[in-house]
Amino acid sequence: QLVESGGGLVQPGGSLRLSCTASGFTLAHYAIGWFRQAPGKEREAVSCSLSSDLGTRYADSVKGRFTISRNNAKNMVYLQMNNQKPEDTAVYYCAAEVLGQECHLADYDYWGEGTRLPVSS
Repeated sequence: QLVESGGGLVQPGGSLRLSCTASGFTLAHYAIGWFRQAPGKEREAVSCSLSSDLGTRYADSVKGRFTISRNNAKNMVYLQMNNQKPEDTAVYYCAAEVLGQECHLADYDYWGEGTRLPVSS
């Protein structure tokens, strides 16, 4: 099970950290991704922390502003979001794929319910 938390209204230019708590499996064996779906748009990849020490991936739209990190001991993954823009408004989901090596939405098998993140003044 994956549960996201930390969403909520943020002003443009502001910062927020999302958390994803995993239960029922060992996070260290999984790639974890953050994905988002804006109103009227398709779900897209934001950032992934890959397995097998393959590092991290970021969408071009968030590079330099968002940072993904994980704490395998706590079974948690985080998304630090800085300098937020109105176009970041979306429902954010975390997802997991066992031994995942890519940040492709279709590859991820386990999903949380999502947390809403409106960016507005």
